[in-house]
Amino acid sequence: MATVQPPAAHTLRRGVPPLRAAQGSTFLWRKLHSLLGIVPIGAFLIEHLLSNFEALKGPAAYGAQVKFLNSLPMVRVLEWVFIFLPLLYHAFYGVYIWLRGKSNLVYYPWAGNWLYVAQRYTGLIAFVYIAQHVARQRFMGVSLPENPGAAFAKVQQELANPWMLAVYIVAMIAICWHFSYGIWLFAAKWGITPGAVARKRFGYVCVALGLLLVVIGLASIWAFVGPGYPNAPSF
Repeated sequence: MATVQPPAAHTLRRGVPPLRAAQGSTFLWRKLHSLLGIVPIGAFLIEHLLSNFEALKGPAAYGAQVKFLNSLPMVRVLEWVFIFLPLLYHAFYGVYIWLRGKSNLVYYPWAGNWLYVAQRYTGLIAFVYIAQHVARQRFMGVSLPENPGAAFAKVQQELANPWMLAVYIVAMIAICWHFSYGIWLFAAKWGITPGAVARKRFGYVCVALGLLLVVIGLASIWAFVGPGYPNAPSF
């Protein structure tokens, strides 16, 4: 009579345990990356867009806004703690996630994969643009903290170059897309929108927000290149 042999015991190999929800440092780093994209980076983006929107009122109003922001207490500390350092972490950890992930667009051309790829490339565009923008506007040429009245003319002169104007427009659309879709991802990952119906409805809200931000951003760019304030004085 044949006998049934018991299955051989599975030998556990040493290695890295699988990541589970609320466990492991990677989970925490990803949560921090997601949170920083909303606060303080997203909050700063909205503030920056609204500040630039003052350009529609003319060089004097825009200069007054630049002066107000640079007169805030401990403004240089605030820049590094709430803008530069969070941006650097969000950008570099985002690249790290990108390099470790797969989009599988060739094999699985679903909407989620396209959105994944778009989020990565718009993030890269945003980082490159922000780096050059900060370098040129903050650290090169006339110093705007000491000469806020020259802010409008400085931006206007930069946008007089058609190539830089194109860069600004593309970057504005990419940044607004990245932030709006980032809000949708944040809500899904943090359990704010549980279920497919809630995520779909919130998606419409994020699309509307993204379009609104794009309109504000492009209107601000138009203030510098339009016929309203040609050849603004550098005072």
